[in-house]
Amino acid sequence: MLSQNTNDRNRDVAYARLRQRFETWDDVRDAPPEEVVEAIRPGGLAVTKAPRIQDILRAVGGDDLSRMEHEPLEQARAELCELPGVGRKTAACVLLFAFARHEVPVDTHVHRVGTRLGLFRPGASLDEAHDEMLRLSAREDPYESHMALIRHGRRTCTARAPRCGDCPLRRMCPYARGEL
Repeated sequence: MLSQNTNDRNRDVAYARLRQRFETWDDVRDAPPEEVVEAIRPGGLAVTKAPRIQDILRAVGGDDLSRMEHEPLEQARAELCELPGVGRKTAACVLLFAFARHEVPVDTHVHRVGTRLGLFRPGASLDEAHDEMLRLSAREDPYESHMALIRHGRRTCTARAPRCGDCPLRRMCPYARGEL
């Protein structure tokens, strides 16, 4: 939840402040919402994220969700997406990073790079992009696929000023060839 619409540095600061302020997740769940807001403020959208975090903690209760490591992927994803404020990307992050499941989170960088490279059809929804990344990475390490696309999107294939001339993928990239 803290990683939504922010960068890694701000997410990490928000998480560290949350853990410093509250000893347990039960303390976070039961705290006055404004205290949680203040703790996570550096992560951005704290007024929205704090109640969602508390709602998720209430919904999960004492369940550590460890069963998701072995549940069918679609079932685990659906359960996570039923939690307040959890969409496909957040569910994918939990499944990949917490349970080492074969899931590829599609954030803004992955979506942009995938679209420019022609991995996704122009105008593809995030759900469609998630499904396509799962298909494309079926025989690959999903963590590596995710991280490589993010790195490329942050360093080379940026939103406002892509550095196509420096891109090692430019010869195969429809965007760099002016086709998109």
